[in-house]
Amino acid sequence: MTAILPSLRLNKNEDRRLRAGHVWVFSNEVDTKLTPLTQFEPGQAVLIESAGGQVIGSGYVNPHALICARLVSRDPKYILDQSLLTHRLNIALSLRERLFDAPYYRLAFGDSDGLPGLVVDRYGDILVAQITTAGMEKLKTEIVAALQKVVRPGAILFRNDTSTRELEGLTSYVETALGEAPESITLEENGVKFAVPLLTGQKTGWFYDQRPNRARFRHYIKGQRVLDVFSYLGAWGVQAAAAGAESVTCVDSSPKAVEAIQHNAELNGVAAKVTAEREDAFEMLRRLRAARERFDVVVIDPPAFIKRKKDIKEGTQAYQRLNQMAMQVLSKDGVLVSCSCSYHLHRDELRDILLKNSRHIDRFMEIIEEGHQGPDHPMHPAIPETGYLKAFFVRLLPS
Repeated sequence: MTAILPSLRLNKNEDRRLRAGHVWVFSNEVDTKLTPLTQFEPGQAVLIESAGGQVIGSGYVNPHALICARLVSRDPKYILDQSLLTHRLNIALSLRERLFDAPYYRLAFGDSDGLPGLVVDRYGDILVAQITTAGMEKLKTEIVAALQKVVRPGAILFRNDTSTRELEGLTSYVETALGEAPESITLEENGVKFAVPLLTGQKTGWFYDQRPNRARFRHYIKGQRVLDVFSYLGAWGVQAAAAGAESVTCVDSSPKAVEAIQHNAELNGVAAKVTAEREDAFEMLRRLRAARERFDVVVIDPPAFIKRKKDIKEGTQAYQRLNQMAMQVLSKDGVLVSCSCSYHLHRDELRDILLKNSRHIDRFMEIIEEGHQGPDHPMHPAIPETGYLKAFFVRLLPS
């Protein structure tokens, strides 16, 4: 039986994108004469209908957001409740259990796992969740209950302190919803141990999305002098030291990050190889170039310089400067690993930036490998924004 829900009616032909596989509804696609957005509460469950009144599926609405509705199920019998949350989480868990031997991964990745507005990272029996939409915020109690049923965690921490919540009119907070979340935990990636701050770390603590790229990185660094820029916890640099790098310099502007890098180097017995520098990345690269310092391998894994369309021009310029400066401190036969997590900087654009900069400094560049986000961050084929991470492994030689 179809759930008795209010309808959200779309304008003529605005159902095409949804029928082709997308799940977002923008505010200008809604027939506001028949179904005024002002009549809905943020997070309210709705039936999404075509202009002709055909039900496309169930979802939830936020009248104050640009993405004013999200399709949750194409079968209107199912609405987003504890039962559906549990079902979707079980499906997500089944994939991760196929992929990983240990319970350390991104358990839920929003739209790609049929859970729009919800991200969950797993650290053993500790779960760190982040809600970014009003529809999911309204179901926070049900999310906790579903996670308890699916994973039986010892603790659930909500890191609801991301700036993207502002787009949905949501407040920022950090809250332990179950058990007692520790200040930090220790995880192992590619055989290397890391202490990860859960309460105060960036986003949900650790960037699982780069795991396969960091595994590939280890093939390039034996006996090499390595520079890790925007190091955070030393995920790239400490793994390089553990895999046989001659020396590693990690750079981050945060004093807490520098302390964490040093601690993680000690944790793996490679403190003698690792130097952690607190400095702005651009200033550090400028200083290294002036001092004619050269590294065999440089990895740049910056935060997103382009978070919204309005940032494209300035952010693209930042990527151009960063990559050129990184190339200028590479040795004659050096390897650069250049990453971007900005969806709005497309893969071919980052490739073109690398090519342009290599020509500018008169170097021959060859692309050795291309990396993507890990499989615990699956891509929704109809939502390009879910395929955000890019990593180019390039070799720079004299022309």
